[in-house]
Amino acid sequence: MLKKTVVAGLAALFVTASSLAYAQDHSAAGPGQEQWRPSAADLNALTDARVAVVKAALQLTPDQAKYWPAVEEAIRANAMARYTRLAGLAARVREQRDTDPIELLRRRADNLAQRAAGLKQLADAWQPLYETLTPEQKQRMRFLAKGVLHILQGAAEYRRMQMQDEDDED
Repeated sequence: MLKKTVVAGLAALFVTASSLAYAQDHSAAGPGQEQWRPSAADLNALTDARVAVVKAALQLTPDQAKYWPAVEEAIRANAMARYTRLAGLAARVREQRDTDPIELLRRRADNLAQRAAGLKQLADAWQPLYETLTPEQKQRMRFLAKGVLHILQGAAEYRRMQMQDEDDED
């Protein structure tokens, strides 16, 4: 029963994440037209699905559940920070193509520092809950993390290729 729940949840997560990542068909947007970008509501719905999958897969005990609100808050804060960074990047790309390379490096460094701080907060939120997990729960968590990371890496690689295509067209 649990395996079916986890597999169904992961399938829903993968389909949703993949559709958001690949929905930005570059060829569909003509000159002067904006590409579709997920809205805050879209990303909130995806975050809701991810949170639900993780919580369902872990099957927390009542004692463990008291640690969950901090974890969920950190997951949501990390997702919102990512959305904000990407929206800012998209706005800067639309505004100007000829950017000072030194300024680009500084912005990139700032973004990486923000991401690092967010990941540290996420790890700090997970730590107390993780320490209470059974070996089976830890195994399910590793399985989920590995699957999600694989999807995110694929989406990031796809986006990098799109950006290279944009640069080649200029």
